[in-house]
Amino acid sequence: MTDQPSGELTPAPAPPPRAPRPRPRSTNATLVMATLAVGYTLWAAQALLLPVLLALFFALVGNPILRLLQRLWIPRFLGAALLLVLGLAGTYQLAHQLVAPAAEWVREVPREMRDLAPKLRSLVKPVQEANRAAENIARAAGGENAARPLQVVKTEANDPLRALTSTPRMVTSVLAVVLLTFFFMVYGQSLQDNAIALLPGRQQQRLTVEILQSIEREISRYVLTISIINAVFGLVYAGVLHLALDVPVDEALLWGTMAALLNFAPYVGPLIGMLVMLLMGFVSYAEPWQSLLPAGVYLGLHTLEGQLVTPIVLGARMALSPLVLILALMVFGWLWGIVGLLLAVPLLVCIKLVLKRIEGMEKWARLLE
Repeated sequence: MTDQPSGELTPAPAPPPRAPRPRPRSTNATLVMATLAVGYTLWAAQALLLPVLLALFFALVGNPILRLLQRLWIPRFLGAALLLVLGLAGTYQLAHQLVAPAAEWVREVPREMRDLAPKLRSLVKPVQEANRAAENIARAAGGENAARPLQVVKTEANDPLRALTSTPRMVTSVLAVVLLTFFFMVYGQSLQDNAIALLPGRQQQRLTVEILQSIEREISRYVLTISIINAVFGLVYAGVLHLALDVPVDEALLWGTMAALLNFAPYVGPLIGMLVMLLMGFVSYAEPWQSLLPAGVYLGLHTLEGQLVTPIVLGARMALSPLVLILALMVFGWLWGIVGLLLAVPLLVCIKLVLKRIEGMEKWARLLE
């Protein structure tokens, strides 16, 4: 009996692995449409977004102080309530001091502008003569009808209903900012921890915690530092106006507060401040050289703060490109008005710090420097 060799089945060769399908890339038209959609959403939802962003801004200012209070065994809830009460009390006291001079200036500006007209007329007299000569040339070339200027008459009806409806809305927005600031300072950390717990892996959770803590710490330090610098700048300017230029205390505080708030918007804010100080100087002083003193002091202090104090305190890591900064001020100012101008720089710093911490986005962060 002969054994026949049993045949073995050879396994079929495995099919070659499929190459990963290339990810579809967005077209330029899609990116443009998405950008326009995001911009329109930010503009349309400003009534909802601005209280949240302002509350985040104030919470970032208070977070370093809360950490210091926690080291002194003060609970976070009590520390947040204390900071909020002190901030509201200081704001009310400052507003109470500024209401009288601001109302006085609003009443006096029309009369002062009429008195200012002779001074300005002598300055713009050459321009008026040039315009008159151009009108004569145009009249001689095209006849009387060609040189006759068009007059546009605008009519505006005072709507008392609009004033009645806008006041409760403003009060509601202020209360929303106050409450959101308190809850962000008290419960923001726990909300962040619960959101991080949703991530799948512990390694990813730890890395995310490190990134968020470093970003939150740097942003809080930046916002608090720039707020202190601007507040000191406003106080110094008010002190110079009162002590050196004999401006009354309440008016000096008014202009110092305005200078501190405008300093949050680089380039644009100081330019507006210079124009306002020129107007204030021409209204307040009779001599031309005295009229230039408030604007000159403002320019000198701003140059000292912008070129020396802020770069030394914050360092180069918080530096931003002037071109990108101007574009951000234009975009956020167009979207959200004065509040957008105040929030443009902190938001741009936040974007830069986030991009620096995300792997593969460092080049975009360097683009903002």
